[in-house]
Amino acid sequence: MLASALLLSAAGLGTVPAAAAPRADDTTVTTRYGQVRGTAGERADDYLGIPYAAPPVGGLRWKPPTAPARWTGVRDVRTPGNPCMQTNSSTPWGDLAGPGTPSEDCLYLNVHVPAERSLRDRPVMVWVHGGGFTIGSGTFYDGGELAHRGDVVVVTLNYRLGAFGYLAHPGLAGESADGVSGNYGLLDQQAALRWVRQNIAAFGGDPGNVTVFGESAGGGSVCQHLVSPGATGLFDRAIAQSGCGFPLPTQESQQRNGASWAGSLGCTDVACLRGKPAGELLAASVNPTARWVPNVDGRVVPLQIADALESGRFHRVPVLQGTTADEGRLTVASTYDLAGRPLTPAGYPVAVRALYGDRADAILARYPLSGYGTPAEALGAIFTDSQFACLQSRSARLMAGHTRSYQYEFADPGAMDHLDLPVSFPLGAPHGSEIRYVFGGVSGTPAQNTLADRILGYWTTFARTGIPYATGAPRWNQYPKVQVLAPDAITASTTFPEDHRCDLWLPGAAARS
Repeated sequence: MLASALLLSAAGLGTVPAAAAPRADDTTVTTRYGQVRGTAGERADDYLGIPYAAPPVGGLRWKPPTAPARWTGVRDVRTPGNPCMQTNSSTPWGDLAGPGTPSEDCLYLNVHVPAERSLRDRPVMVWVHGGGFTIGSGTFYDGGELAHRGDVVVVTLNYRLGAFGYLAHPGLAGESADGVSGNYGLLDQQAALRWVRQNIAAFGGDPGNVTVFGESAGGGSVCQHLVSPGATGLFDRAIAQSGCGFPLPTQESQQRNGASWAGSLGCTDVACLRGKPAGELLAASVNPTARWVPNVDGRVVPLQIADALESGRFHRVPVLQGTTADEGRLTVASTYDLAGRPLTPAGYPVAVRALYGDRADAILARYPLSGYGTPAEALGAIFTDSQFACLQSRSARLMAGHTRSYQYEFADPGAMDHLDLPVSFPLGAPHGSEIRYVFGGVSGTPAQNTLADRILGYWTTFARTGIPYATGAPRWNQYPKVQVLAPDAITASTTFPEDHRCDLWLPGAAARS
């Protein structure tokens, strides 16, 4: 359901940067692997499809990424690289994979640089896309406007997805010097961050000031890098949007599941799996029992995120994180209204009992239908609080004991009204609806445009200084205050855990806050 919601939430972002008349000055840049030439734009220069690792094909399938090959001459990087292997994610706004044909040869990144020359190196913002770890691409997100308006260098990237990025298997663990498997997508992201440290100065970026940011699965990835030893020294600030603190499966359980999945393909060893065509693996990976996500392997991800944060075993960089006010409503919309079966008053308790079993009575008592305009809004509130708001609040609280921790709630109730989706209830501010505000893609009411300007300012100034600040916007205080980002007014809340009933979802959390 979450993946379906994300497909819808990506509306309005665009894909490939719009073509612009080239300037007279050259866009050739020299990286440590060779020269590249991008496209000069009026607002930003775009370098698309730069390889940051060798293609993970053949014997490199399910291996940690290795350095890309060097090249001679000038490499044309005016068109995106292939998106990673994934199923079709067509929406009214385009395919979330972006342009190109999904392929295993997909470890490419894009660099967007403000067109105006600068006398100083700019902060760097590295975007990790969402998509439930199974769909999406870096190219879908046009970083040019964010680069121009925020005076930052923006990097977006692809990473291995689904079974190609997260298969854990005893045979793969046996090949590993660390005895672990899975988490290849996370290792790809770390390889991209390493490439940024090594090469971004050539694009006018400051390699000593890198912010990693992402949404949904990308936000979860950001928090996994915060606790990963392999990410040491690769970034200086972190922004996690709607994706921090959710529990991960263990290495043991994922290896059991991986071995079972391999067996369904008639494979008992890794050689057999590597001999399978990518298309066959992709088709087999679309399995409701498969869970293609990172795992706690003791090395790449040494501990559950909450445990690592509570013990202070994470990289002590400033962190900005938060959720949208109505995270769960888009999941409800895609599951019910957009599937042709709106949730009814009679169906509401049935749905809650099916999802929560013995806990249903206590949950229904805290989320009575009488407290909401529609059954869909009631169920959406349950999803919002249980799957997003309270987990993120816990993460912000745990980090606050060790570093600067900032939390927000994006609360534009009309954030997706421009889509005019055929649903029977207001979508409010659902999962992913803040992305276009961050990337500078809003063209709405004057109040929405002002909010978007301030959000872009908060994000980019945080990237520059480690403190969120926007011209004309209220001061953003550290946790436990939560910055509520709404078009009518930006305010600071001190009751976020109570508002989201976090004592129900995280026993004891409200008392500790």
